[in-house]
Amino acid sequence: MAEAAKRFGKRVIAYPEEPIPVISSKDWIRNLSKSPRQDAIDYFKRLFPIFGWITRYNLGWLTGDVIAGVTVGIVLVPQSMSYAQIATLPPQYGLYSAFIGVLIYALFATSKDVSIGPVAVMSLTTSQILKYVNDRHPGEWSNPQIATTLSFICGFIVLGIGLLRLGWIVEFIPAPAVAGFMTGSAINIASGQVPGLMGISGFDTRASTYLVIIDTLKGLPRTKKDAAFGLTGLFALYAIRMTCDWAARRWPRRARTFFFISVLRNGFVIIVLTIASWLYCRHRKNAKGAYPIKILQTVPRGFQHVGSPPIDRNLLTALAPKMPVATIILLLEHISISKSFGRINGYKIDPNQELIAIGVTNTIGSVFNAYPATGSFSRSALKSKSGVRTPLGGMFSAIVVIVALYGLTPAFFWIPSAGLSAVIIHAVADLVTKPPQAFAFWRVSPLEFLIWAAAVLVTVFTTIEDGIYVSICASAALLLAPDVSREVFLPLRANNVVNPQVRVEPPAPGVVIYRFEESTLYPNCSHMNRVLVDYVKEHTRRGKDMSQVSLADRQWNDPGPPRGAKSETEENLSKPLLHAIVLDFSTVSQIDTTAVQALIDTRNEIERWTDRPVEFHFATILSPWIRRALVAGGFGTGRGASANLREIAPVYAYRDSYDDAHDAAAENADWSFDQSLQPSA
Repeated sequence: MAEAAKRFGKRVIAYPEEPIPVISSKDWIRNLSKSPRQDAIDYFKRLFPIFGWITRYNLGWLTGDVIAGVTVGIVLVPQSMSYAQIATLPPQYGLYSAFIGVLIYALFATSKDVSIGPVAVMSLTTSQILKYVNDRHPGEWSNPQIATTLSFICGFIVLGIGLLRLGWIVEFIPAPAVAGFMTGSAINIASGQVPGLMGISGFDTRASTYLVIIDTLKGLPRTKKDAAFGLTGLFALYAIRMTCDWAARRWPRRARTFFFISVLRNGFVIIVLTIASWLYCRHRKNAKGAYPIKILQTVPRGFQHVGSPPIDRNLLTALAPKMPVATIILLLEHISISKSFGRINGYKIDPNQELIAIGVTNTIGSVFNAYPATGSFSRSALKSKSGVRTPLGGMFSAIVVIVALYGLTPAFFWIPSAGLSAVIIHAVADLVTKPPQAFAFWRVSPLEFLIWAAAVLVTVFTTIEDGIYVSICASAALLLAPDVSREVFLPLRANNVVNPQVRVEPPAPGVVIYRFEESTLYPNCSHMNRVLVDYVKEHTRRGKDMSQVSLADRQWNDPGPPRGAKSETEENLSKPLLHAIVLDFSTVSQIDTTAVQALIDTRNEIERWTDRPVEFHFATILSPWIRRALVAGGFGTGRGASANLREIAPVYAYRDSYDDAHDAAAENADWSFDQSLQPSA
């Protein structure tokens, strides 16, 4: 009776008491998958994303893919041979890695822009691993055997990470840490190639960077005739690039023509130096069979010794201590650039699927004697700006490589090694963090700037491996430090009881309010970005009428509305226009560079969806450091939408005349505060 009266009273008074739900382990397991069978089918469909768009392939896409693929292939051939030189492998192994990389990746890719193949940092890491194994097991295995086994094991590990859907682990390495060891690695690589550029020998170019620089300066009196070819090639590469940049600004209507002239500079310089080398060396062979300058000499035609990689248990044991750093570099470089070009070109990548693509590429590549390959910053930028439309563009790059491998190897005999060193130095110079980028780290978070600086210094004075570990550990310490000494605030009054008289009004149509539940940092910012963007796309109107866009002009991963669904125009017009987004920062006590970049990505993706500027307002900002970081990211500065940043501090700053000069706005920005950044009451 008493219980019934209590229930009646609660209904009359409308007391908002609810039973506390009890959750068991079975409930947790059940919530992991609502439909296991359908989830399994979707899982296997995601393994081959090519089947989702290949049936819509058309002539418009083919044209862009052919132009971009051939352009990248022309650059890929000399670069791959140059990077094999960094890895202390014969040049043909670079071509093997290049061919398999661009060929296999197209089948598994979720990014149309990324170009897989030999890269500078992975090549340097490979050379250091080869030296490590040879020092402890001299003469037991050849360098190609070690490199091929390394490719197989790294590929197998990364493939396993992707298949298990553990791609989220890459979120635990923030942008400043990546930029730091990339900068240190670039300095390491460039300093190691200067002796080859000048023809200086007699010391270990794989030692710590500062030792290589000292030994190079001591060896300048021993400079040989190779310097004439190396310095000329390096000067020509920069001269062509700078001239094309100037010409594109002078005649903007012909900017695309000058862009393609500029990107062919590597091939042009190597051809000219090869002809000069042939003219100079062909009649100057001494009695010992040596030429006056160092040249590649015989490059075997086609693939050699195709078959299963030599899996030796002793070799695996010898490689084990170096596997973590090789795997980290393999996946980190690739995910960094695929995310970067995804945000620039307006599409989302699947990190798990990208890891599967890298894993399969390296595992199969080991059958063809390839050494570890991953995404290339420079070639991916070139591929993007050349107008690639789908991942199939890599197939046409593979055709160029296979033509070179089977038809041009006799000409490779006369390529001067100093010319390849010039190509390497020219390529890795863009990996060095520019002063505006480093200053951006400082503006967002001085502590993250210190992490970047520490990664650079440790990499330069020790090894890439130490630089990576130091940057990751320092980032983890920065993430965990605030949790050790949290301040505790005691409320003056309890507000836990819901007042039924208070009516909560929803925001007006076209206004989205997003409340963060905790600080936004590099491990969780991608999830927050995805949730907000997906909500906007689901509940607000798209600015561009896609029903009038032809299939050839759509993104390769945009299939359009499914059959039987309402027309795109009808469904789109039923949604409100998005006018403003309000971000509640009342629970955000900390923000970092990667999180600011995620907010920039959110703004760019949303404005790309709405096809018009959208206001961003920030409520209850708790700290002036958070406000400073947001201003550094271009929020609350009073600038127009056209001047908004795309990247606050890109890991890779590939610049030429054909780029949008978006960072010029950042350098000349008025860093005054706007009212939208003032804390709300």
